[in-house]
Amino acid sequence: MPRLIGDRIILREYCKEDLKFMRQWCNDPEIVDNLSDIFLFPHTVNGTEQYLNSILEGNTEQKGFVIAHKDTEEYIGQIDLFRIDWKNRSTELGIVIGIKEYLGNGYGTEAIKILQDFVFNRLNLNRLQLEVHDFNERAYRCYLKCGFKEEGRLREKNFVNGRYSDTIYMGILKREYEELNKQ
Repeated sequence: MPRLIGDRIILREYCKEDLKFMRQWCNDPEIVDNLSDIFLFPHTVNGTEQYLNSILEGNTEQKGFVIAHKDTEEYIGQIDLFRIDWKNRSTELGIVIGIKEYLGNGYGTEAIKILQDFVFNRLNLNRLQLEVHDFNERAYRCYLKCGFKEEGRLREKNFVNGRYSDTIYMGILKREYEELNKQ
């Protein structure tokens, strides 16, 4: 995949050097409690390295990018596409800002907007969707800002930190993206 360039960040390919940055967040409850249950148990160094190698070797259906600082190309997080459905022209988005100093500074918003352009204008997909926990208010606001609409909710689907939480399903269609980005 090509590198995608934004104002402050680039979306670039994964590389071996990203392992040390991925290890900074993959067992941090403040980060992973907002993600899927694949982070329910601690991740070993070997496990994280195997995951990264599967991406580097192309042994996964997941396609994506590292979110990196534009000037240094240093890892900030990652944004990936899952379950690309070429027939129905849809895919699912997953994102994590793994370096805490970058949280809440608009890097996720910028990464999503860059990826939306790629999904709708380069891959010619029609639908981009995601899931978010109801307690992850920062992410929810970011997704709304990027044009996603709440499409449904599975009540008390997840048990996180001693309580049940809803899973919110959100999506954006190509025509909605185009309407938001008229110039």
